[in-house]
Amino acid sequence: MITPHLHAVGTAVPDHDIHAAFLGWARSQIPNPREARLFDRMAARSGIGHRWTVLPVREDGGSPIGPGGFYGEAVLPGTAARMAIYAEQAPVLALEAIGALAERVPLDGITHLIVASCTGFVAPGIDQIVARRLGLAPSVERLLIGFMGCYAAIAALRNARHIVRSEPTARVLVVCVELPTLHMQADETLEPLLGQLQFGDGAAAALVAAEPVGLALGRPFATTLPDSHGLIRWDITDTGFVMHLSGEVPGRIAAGLADPDFARAVTGGVPAEGVDGWAVHAGGRSILDAVQGALHLSPDALDASRRVLAANGNMSSATLMFVLSEMLERTVDRGVAIAFGPGLAAEGFSFASAR
Repeated sequence: MITPHLHAVGTAVPDHDIHAAFLGWARSQIPNPREARLFDRMAARSGIGHRWTVLPVREDGGSPIGPGGFYGEAVLPGTAARMAIYAEQAPVLALEAIGALAERVPLDGITHLIVASCTGFVAPGIDQIVARRLGLAPSVERLLIGFMGCYAAIAALRNARHIVRSEPTARVLVVCVELPTLHMQADETLEPLLGQLQFGDGAAAALVAAEPVGLALGRPFATTLPDSHGLIRWDITDTGFVMHLSGEVPGRIAAGLADPDFARAVTGGVPAEGVDGWAVHAGGRSILDAVQGALHLSPDALDASRRVLAANGNMSSATLMFVLSEMLERTVDRGVAIAFGPGLAAEGFSFASAR
């Protein structure tokens, strides 16, 4: 039986940090002083230090969220303006991540290209744009995964695994590129602003093939948590994609993981303490805390996810790839990757260092 392997991961983020400017802007939107103080406390506890954006800075170098910037007017830009930036910048950031991957492993002989991107639409798709700019052969098979949200990286890597298991000579290039900062929304209420506080732009690229290099990709799993379909969703509006992230999500995830049957499915039937590599999607500090508490993990078990969150925020599907990049730097005997997204779906797979 062929065991597909994740050989390497390359990552990229834009060069403009929007986090501090967003905090100031968001606080100014809240008319209630008590809620404004609560926002400050929650932001300080978010575990996020930086979030990066592809949005252009002002001519004077100022933030795109300030006066004269992309979000500087009273009426925020429409979806068409946001998608124009997506069509221009998403391929650029994806190619930066692929370039970083190429510094780690040779990318010759690519047979399949899988692209996950949930924060924009363009046709021809990002997969076709990337394939053309890379000069890939027209015979390369492509798959574009959209609108699955944060667990789209799981779907992308799972499909790469299936491909290699059925075609042992396949070399699959997997790319996740997300630009959530294109979808900022004006709001006066606390929960939506705290939801927007989580997100930043980023891209990651990986090579999956049969040679025993990097991380062996094991058994996938998937489930949808009951009575939770409305807790995470995107609504397409005339002013971009409006993200709804309920404050109930961490508690619902914790309740799901506390179910013995689901916990066994996640860990492959071994006790959680028998897992020495946790690659958990860094969707937010409260989500990581919920996973850690529900599974009774050691205090340092999710350090890789917390570092990714601190440095970049939640980059939707690209985030888990950043965490897996850290897993590649260590030896893992039994690992678990898991991500959550709209539905409320929980998907993942097992992994281990190549032997």
